[in-house]
Amino acid sequence: MTAEDHQLASPGPESRGRGAHFRAREFGWHYPGRPKPTFSNLTFEIEPGQKVLLVGPSGAGKTTLLQALGGLLEDEDGQSQLGELSVNGLTPAQSRGTCGLMQQDPESSVVLARVGDDVAFGPENLSVPRTQIWERVKSALKAVGLGHLDYSRSTSALSGGQKQRLGLAGILAMNPGALLLDEPTANLDPAGVIEVRDAVVAACQETGSTLVVIEHRLDIWARHMDRIIVLGAKGGISHDGPPERVLSQAGQELIDAGVWVPGYQPHPPAPTKDSPALGPLVLEARDLTLTRAYPSRRQLKHRARALASGQKPTLDLPVVAEGINLQLYAGSHLALLGPNGCGKSTLALTLTGLLYPVAGQVIAHPHLTGDLAERYRSDIASWPAAELADRIGLVFQDPEQQFIAPTVRAELEFGPRHLARARKQSLDEASLAQATDQLLERLRLTHLQEANPFTLSGGEKRRLSVATALATQPKILVLDEPTFGQDARTWKELVTLIRELIQAGTAVISITHDADYVAALGGDTYSLEGGGNRGL
Repeated sequence: MTAEDHQLASPGPESRGRGAHFRAREFGWHYPGRPKPTFSNLTFEIEPGQKVLLVGPSGAGKTTLLQALGGLLEDEDGQSQLGELSVNGLTPAQSRGTCGLMQQDPESSVVLARVGDDVAFGPENLSVPRTQIWERVKSALKAVGLGHLDYSRSTSALSGGQKQRLGLAGILAMNPGALLLDEPTANLDPAGVIEVRDAVVAACQETGSTLVVIEHRLDIWARHMDRIIVLGAKGGISHDGPPERVLSQAGQELIDAGVWVPGYQPHPPAPTKDSPALGPLVLEARDLTLTRAYPSRRQLKHRARALASGQKPTLDLPVVAEGINLQLYAGSHLALLGPNGCGKSTLALTLTGLLYPVAGQVIAHPHLTGDLAERYRSDIASWPAAELADRIGLVFQDPEQQFIAPTVRAELEFGPRHLARARKQSLDEASLAQATDQLLERLRLTHLQEANPFTLSGGEKRRLSVATALATQPKILVLDEPTFGQDARTWKELVTLIRELIQAGTAVISITHDADYVAALGGDTYSLEGGGNRGL
């Protein structure tokens, strides 16, 4: 992509050099119900047009700080905010509209049902002249690699990575005074990472916008930034300065804190025992054709009749991918690979019974079905919810999609309690408490057990979503972007945990763009572009 491709429609001379100015004085934030502030004693100033990389260990408060800069936090009890924070001399709430904030969850950035309308939404609300809006939409979509999409394309039909690009396009189209980006490339394929990063840098150069980016892997952004600010694990700012100086003076300290400094690769401890031979066949896909659409009641009735008569049903729905054949064994790892939009998450949802295939079958074998009726074997999508939850654990790309309880501890206890009620079985409270304590400790969440899951950092939410999937001890664990939001330390701990699950006989499916993660776990790979491959 050329530099011209990245440029947005010219914002006009009045927009140039209008980057937002941020000032913090002893600033901190204390969520209600938490024993300690998320962070405190932050004092800094970010000049207009400056490009800042905000880093620190998982849970240090980076996302909370970005939300504060964007005016999303409300001090409802008068005790949450500590110190002072201003944007262009005003409070963040008074400055809403100045900053374009892209949060970790791609879904949160999608507002309208069609691609073109979604990108146009921001400029329309800023009263941009109608003649300029669609030029901005065209340029913004092109900049993030979505220029090929029809403006009428449904936003619900996009993959998670495409939604992430769409959200960024919507921000760029507004020509904001500041771009506040939380892990903007975390769900993107390798080519998309470079494409989106370059688009952001070019847009800031063109408009003069201030840029603040949260990122765990510094090599993606460091050489393009003016400054690195490091939040300490215990509050305050531990380092602040030009990237070269911060990395040279504090490289090892940053590694110890879990930051992915350029050139550093964490190495999980070697398995404690040799990998066991593959267990029995658990699940297989035969000639699957995938769709993201959900069938109508009429289509489902037709499908049920076809299955009952021994026919192979088909659905008249838009096709995402086809010709998929794969097998999954107990005690194995299968990585689903491919570029954004190729259907990885759709395949995972189909394998777990949450989407219906257009054609083909998902076959569950006796190791998975156990005492389920024979009629369920070739139609996993028809399983009762309790039977699915007991056998298959699914970690969604967006962790918040699976949170339903008011506290972290209650979230981990929900699955086992629900299964016990569904099966009308008594629950051993002591055993449940012990198992919950072990999960909390293993995933570094013990100190957050009474916190609301929605107030956790992105990395903490991801670890909680993994823990909730493990709480019911499933035979299959499906992970969609499992290392998203993790610092190097929690990445290593997560890989170690998943290795142990595989060794214990769990079949694991991972959707990921993280080549280091795939190499660490080994096993099989299946590319939706090129089919299956043994090993790496």
